[in-house]
Amino acid sequence: MIGDGWDGEPSLRPGEFEDSPSGARRRVMVVTGTRAEFGLLKPVMEAVRQRPELDLLVVAAGAHLIPPAESFREVKAAFAVADCVPMQKPSDTTRLDDAEALGRGVARFARSIAGLRPHWVVVLGDRIEAFAAACAASVGGVGVAHLHGGDRAEGVADEAMRHAITKLAHLHLAATEQSADRIRRMGERAEFVHVVGSPAIDGLDRIAPMSDAETGELCGSVPEAVFLMHPIGRHAEEEEAAASDVLAALEGMRVAAFDPNHDPGRGGVVRAIEAAASRGAVRRVGHLPRERFIGLLKRVAASGGVLVGNSSAGLIEAAALRLPAVDAGPRQGGRERPPNVISCEGESALAVRRAVERARGLDRSALTHPYGDGRAGERTAALLASTDPGSAMLLRKRCTY
Repeated sequence: MIGDGWDGEPSLRPGEFEDSPSGARRRVMVVTGTRAEFGLLKPVMEAVRQRPELDLLVVAAGAHLIPPAESFREVKAAFAVADCVPMQKPSDTTRLDDAEALGRGVARFARSIAGLRPHWVVVLGDRIEAFAAACAASVGGVGVAHLHGGDRAEGVADEAMRHAITKLAHLHLAATEQSADRIRRMGERAEFVHVVGSPAIDGLDRIAPMSDAETGELCGSVPEAVFLMHPIGRHAEEEEAAASDVLAALEGMRVAAFDPNHDPGRGGVVRAIEAAASRGAVRRVGHLPRERFIGLLKRVAASGGVLVGNSSAGLIEAAALRLPAVDAGPRQGGRERPPNVISCEGESALAVRRAVERARGLDRSALTHPYGDGRAGERTAALLASTDPGSAMLLRKRCTY
């Protein structure tokens, strides 16, 4: 097990992890690589931990370990962390750097799997951390369970990686029926494709809106717009120009601008936020734990605000919260669009400004979403407990067409 610090090396050697006292419990390794995806996986981790026939093994990887933030400490505050798998380096920010990080990740995950000996490896989405873990587990003969497979979203290389993970995975835990149908049409066995809903919806009703006092301390006042825009793999200068245009569309509004994720081009988005903050046009917010972030979105929704950018939060969590969202640019291209979303193909200030006006005019009382009833974690844990991870039919992949 890792201690309070992390020295840059994985802590396990093959066979070091002891069997649970019962000897019969299934060990479930849940892999988290980013702060945002950890928020989605928490309900799954909690549901696995609550089932007596399962042992939870949390592995923090990739972007969690990049200084100075080192968000793996947030993971450790909520769960015992069985291992850490370093991948990216702080100074390496290109797509080829990510390719090298992916290679390191596959090797390190293989070592971690050898030490922890899980029966299941659970991954979510399409990032390189999930891809590395799925590669190591699938090639190593360990069952892979994949959440949010079958979705479409262009991202940086998301469309390719998400569907590649689907072909590596054995148990498919789709967020919507449309995504499940896409998985089946990719040739996956129907009996191993399940619609569980999105874990992003789990527990939303238990989170209170952020108070005016807390909102004021964080943002100065209740924002009229939340800006959350991630890079899509362009040069940093292009990312800066695109983010600057979107921020310009929000001129005159009270804006809380969140830092982007650690994908290539991040530095350009950060510079655009810093420039806007230096002019007093926005209030920069580095990162919030998921509960506070959802609380802020609820408060913004209650005051008639809007979420602007290209995050999946605009199409999933915001949809469940009946918060209008403007999706700018191609990052979420192809993803299901609930009626809270106004799409904007380009990122020009004029196009985004018009989309914001349309979003703020939506009838919020009629907004719905396709992402389930908030029991995705519970359903996922039940399937991990009831599906035999050693079944030859499960592990021997065969395309159905």
